[in-house]
Amino acid sequence: MEQKIALITGATSGIGKACALILAKNGYDIIATGRRTDRLEALKNEMPEGRKLLPLTFDVRDKEAVFKLLGNLPEPWKNIDILVNNAGNAHGLDPIQTGDTADWDAMIDINVKGLLYVSKAIIPTMCERKSGTIINIGSIAGKEVYPNGNVYCGSKHAVDAITQGMRIDLNPFGVKVIGIHPGLVETEFSLVRFKGDEERAEKIYQGYEPLLAQDIAEIVEFCVNRPPHVVLADIVVLPTAQASATLVNKNK
Repeated sequence: MEQKIALITGATSGIGKACALILAKNGYDIIATGRRTDRLEALKNEMPEGRKLLPLTFDVRDKEAVFKLLGNLPEPWKNIDILVNNAGNAHGLDPIQTGDTADWDAMIDINVKGLLYVSKAIIPTMCERKSGTIINIGSIAGKEVYPNGNVYCGSKHAVDAITQGMRIDLNPFGVKVIGIHPGLVETEFSLVRFKGDEERAEKIYQGYEPLLAQDIAEIVEFCVNRPPHVVLADIVVLPTAQASATLVNKNK
C-alpha cells in the first residue's frame, strides 16, 4: 500500500495534536511539528499500530529552520498528501492604542508569515504531483472584528485572504485548499493569550459548552475523506451557544 503522509504544524497540543491522531487513524503517517520536543516525542506513543510519526522541532516563524528541515525531509517523507497549517497564537487583548508591539510581531510572524513559510516549502512538490490538500486553520476572527481583537483579527483575516488566494493559484494543479474557521475552542489558546493567567483563561470557557479540539479534527477528517471532485472550501464552525465573535449565550 502506498504511504500517505500528513504534515501538521502546532501538533504538540490542542487542534494540531487532535488532527495528528485522527489522520493517523485514517491511515496517514504523520509529520508533527512544534516547539516542544518532549511533547512531539510523547506523541509517538499515541500513534495507532502500524503508523509512523516523524517529529520535527522548530518555530514556524523561523524561516531558515522551516526551509532547512522541510527542504531536507528523508526520502520516504517527501511526498506530503495533506498539509494542516494549524500553528497560530493570540497574544494579549489590548486596544490598539495600548497594544504591545512584541505581541503584534508574534501574531503576525506566527499566524501569517509562519503559515506562508511552511506552505512555500510544501507546495512545489504538490504542484509537481498535481495532488494534495492544504487545510488552513483560521478563526471566526478572520470573518469578524471584535473589540480589542485588532491585530489578532487582522492576522486571521490575512489567513482567510491567503487561503482564498492559494485556492485560485493552485487550481490548475488540482490541489485542494480548505479554510476552517472555528469559534470558541477550549485549548491552550486563552492561556497563551492571557500569558499564563489560568484563572482569566478558564473564565473564557465557563457558562456554556465550547468546541473541543476533537470537534475540529473530525471536520478535518471529513474534509480529507471527500471524493476527489469535492472540496469543502470554507467552513465556519461555532459552538451552539455562540452566534458571533462576541455573542455567547452563557446560561449554565
